[in-house]
Amino acid sequence: MKRPKLRKASKRLSCHKRYKIQKKIREHHRKVRKEAKKRGHKKPKKDPGVPNAAPFKEQLLREAEQRKQRLEELKQKQKLNRQKEHEKKRKLEAKKNAAKTKEKAEGKESSSKSKAKTKKLLDKNSKQSFCRELNKVMEASDVILEVLDARDPMGCRCPQLEQAVTSSGGDKKLLLVLNKIDLVPKENLEKWLNYLKKEFPTVAFKSATLMKDKTMQQQFTKRRARVDIALNTERFGSKCLLKLLQEHVKTLNKPIQIGVVGFPNVGKSSIINSLKGVRVCNVGLTRGVTKSMQIVHIDKQIKMLDSPSIIATPSNNALALALRSIIDNEESGSADVLEGVDAILNRCSKQQVVMHYSMPDFRNTEEFLTLLAQKRGMLKKGGVPDIENAAKLLLCDWTGAKISYHSQPPGSQKPPPYLTEDKIAEMQACFNLKNLEEENNNTIQALKYPSPASSIIFQSPGMTDGTIEENKVIEEASEWENLETNMEEEEEEEEEDFTESDDDQDDMEEENNEKEESKAQVARKAKLGKQQTSLTNSEKQIADEHSTSLSLSLDKTADEDDAYDFNTDYV
Repeated sequence: MKRPKLRKASKRLSCHKRYKIQKKIREHHRKVRKEAKKRGHKKPKKDPGVPNAAPFKEQLLREAEQRKQRLEELKQKQKLNRQKEHEKKRKLEAKKNAAKTKEKAEGKESSSKSKAKTKKLLDKNSKQSFCRELNKVMEASDVILEVLDARDPMGCRCPQLEQAVTSSGGDKKLLLVLNKIDLVPKENLEKWLNYLKKEFPTVAFKSATLMKDKTMQQQFTKRRARVDIALNTERFGSKCLLKLLQEHVKTLNKPIQIGVVGFPNVGKSSIINSLKGVRVCNVGLTRGVTKSMQIVHIDKQIKMLDSPSIIATPSNNALALALRSIIDNEESGSADVLEGVDAILNRCSKQQVVMHYSMPDFRNTEEFLTLLAQKRGMLKKGGVPDIENAAKLLLCDWTGAKISYHSQPPGSQKPPPYLTEDKIAEMQACFNLKNLEEENNNTIQALKYPSPASSIIFQSPGMTDGTIEENKVIEEASEWENLETNMEEEEEEEEEDFTESDDDQDDMEEENNEKEESKAQVARKAKLGKQQTSLTNSEKQIADEHSTSLSLSLDKTADEDDAYDFNTDYV
């Protein structure tokens, strides 16, 4: 049922109201008239005109009419002049606008090439800018903190970064920070600490984060204030790390700069926030939130340098690219996301995944994603499960801090080739390792850990290769550009070959035509020579003229001879 339209309120008034209004208006007019009389304002008298008794009345009236006509003509002329001026101004403005648009178009065409080159350098999201900022942090820092995810520490280690720090001739030191230790069983954490401390001094850390709940995240984005983290969430290992750094400052007797480096979603910015006690650096679930170097003063002697993430090379396996890639899941292709999810599920125990997501048994990744999409209500039109969004959600869970999984350290301690005994001794020289072990034990005892049954067992793929140098990233981009240019050059060469072959055929036909024409010319000239011997002098002149005309006509091409002239009438 359609709702009936309401009628508009009528403007009719009762007689009592109408008479009352009219009375008030009359009174108002009277007051106005009285005030005007007091002030001396009187009505302008009407022009009585020329009296009938006045002499030359008709002449005066004619003169008055003529004056009126002249005034009207002047007004019309002024209007026309104004219109012409307006038209001229409009034309000039139109010409100026056209010239400006042409200049802009030319400028855009000329600057489009230069802009296309500079865009890559200016774009903050580009890999080159990430590498540039990371190199700045590494050059400026005295101590480098390589942040590792405690769930897969070996997969978070970058051999290129470690080699660059150890091979640098200066006094640069490398510390390993095991973050997210609350997502790993206690026994597994102790094993990893015993494994890693033999190569580099390692600190067990649990950073304070305000991004666990969506409600807290929304409140934070609305306020945009410096919130005290100590009041909201607990942090562990910050005192241990600060003590280590302060002792290093005392040994050097100078202020130091500390660079925080690692792969995306490892918790670099959250470590700086927890050390400062205030949310200074931006933190988010998406990858690549930090896009440039940021300096944070912790005290007078210590400066922290927040850096963008390390870029994983495309030569890594699908699992490493899915978990450590800097590109956001929304930007990456659906095929890459599905491949990454498949690699994750293959490296886990099937029963534990089923128990964690509380789902029935599945045969392959597609079936698992369809079940997950149906459970979470991710459906397209017609009730079709959205597999792509389900895959992205699973990757967010694994890169974030929602899922508790753990990987076992390797059985035998085999340090990489760039780590010799001398290098390990250099890295451990300036730090008090006994105090570090005590502080790590205190943090381990203070925390609550998930049970080994609830934590998913995960097979680590090993170290992930990363690109630190900007030139290598540019080379990768230039290789694609070179491939594109080579493809274009090959297409152009093929087109040229086709055109050359066509031109060769045309040249051959033209040569054959010329040969035939030359033979015909020789035959005709021979006939003319025989005829000229038998003719008289007068006839010879006529024959010469005729021969010249023939020679001129013979010099023309066959196409011109055969051409049909449409202007002449042929009988």
